[in-house]
Amino acid sequence: MNPYMKIAVEEALKGIANKEGGPFGAVVVCNGEIVSKGNNQVIMTHDPTAHAEVVAIRRASEKLGRFDLSDCEIYSTCEPCPMCYSAIHWAKIPVLYYGATRDDAEKAGFDDKYLYDVLQGKTKDGRLNMKQIERDLCIEPFKQYEEDANKQLY
Repeated sequence: MNPYMKIAVEEALKGIANKEGGPFGAVVVCNGEIVSKGNNQVIMTHDPTAHAEVVAIRRASEKLGRFDLSDCEIYSTCEPCPMCYSAIHWAKIPVLYYGATRDDAEKAGFDDKYLYDVLQGKTKDGRLNMKQIERDLCIEPFKQYEEDANKQLY
C-alpha cells in the first residue's frame, strides 16, 4: 500500500467525518517528504473551489513560498476534475497519482463527466452562457504586462 495514498484516503475520511466536503483527499510530496495535505472543504468554506487538490496545492505553495511545485508529486484519492487538473498543471506538478476514477465519482453523484464532455466537445455547455465584451479595454493589462516583461529582459 502506498503510504502517501493512505494518508490521502485518511484526509478524505476526516473531511467526511467533519462534514467539511465530499469524499476527496490529496497529499503533496516533495523529495519524498509530505509538504501538505488537504481534503475537500467545499461545504465547510462555502467555496466551490475548495477541492482537496486545490487545498493541498494552496497549502504547499504557502509553506514553500512559491507557486512552482515542479519538484513535487500529488496523490489524490480520485481522478481530478478539470479545475483540479488545471491547478495541478498551473502548479507545474509533473506527476499525479490517483485512485478512484471520474466514473466512480459520477456514480457517487459528482458531475465531473459533464465537464469533461464539454471540454472534449462531446456536448454543448448548456449551463453557462458566455459572452465576450470590452476586449479592447481588457487587453490593456496584457499589453502592460508584456511591456513590463520586455523591460526586465534588457
